[in-house]
Amino acid sequence: MQVTLLNHTPEPEKTVCLAARLCYSDNSISELDEKVRGIDQAKFLSKIVGMGHLSVLEHASFSFGIDGISRVTSHQLVRHRVASYSQQSQRYVKFDSPEFVLPETIGSDPGRKARFDAALSSIYKLYSELVEEDVPAEDARYLLPNAACTKIVVTMNARELLHFFRLRGCERAQWEIREMAIEMIKLAKAAAPIIFADTGPACVRGSCSEGKMTCGNPMEIRAKFKSL
Repeated sequence: MQVTLLNHTPEPEKTVCLAARLCYSDNSISELDEKVRGIDQAKFLSKIVGMGHLSVLEHASFSFGIDGISRVTSHQLVRHRVASYSQQSQRYVKFDSPEFVLPETIGSDPGRKARFDAALSSIYKLYSELVEEDVPAEDARYLLPNAACTKIVVTMNARELLHFFRLRGCERAQWEIREMAIEMIKLAKAAAPIIFADTGPACVRGSCSEGKMTCGNPMEIRAKFKSL
């Protein structure tokens, strides 16, 4: 898996501060722009987020390129509807060799791995044969498994990213999308360290939201995400 931050709103935290100040100011935009540059943005943004005034975070957007995740994970990812997606098409792209994600629970056992590899090899062999027989790739792709690798570009605003990280950074999330979310958090923190200072699952900022399904290790999880 490879996650790249392709682009983001220039000076995302200044943009959010300006939007927040605008709500309570009679200054012109140009005047606010100058004032925002001189304030303590960390203190101001912490106050805004603490008040739950999260709509202003929607003015900062972040675009990620994600390569080498399975269709299992991309199907989970696109359930987050406040986002934009562009995904590699199995209809138009022909796959010449097997590219798939191998779960550790299977890969760690030689017997399971051998059976898994054999099944995937058989599927991709038949896929290639059908394409060579002029079956359209859009029809041959019906064979391809959830393990098949894909590429996707995703754009979310900062508010939706905080929500996404809260759900998918949790130990209760499926392992692959959690690993992806953690890589996205690292990049988001580097681009906007104030906005994403306390990002992660619910237990990073407060109590666990999973009730009886909690992992039971909030202190450990909190330390993990604080150090990213």
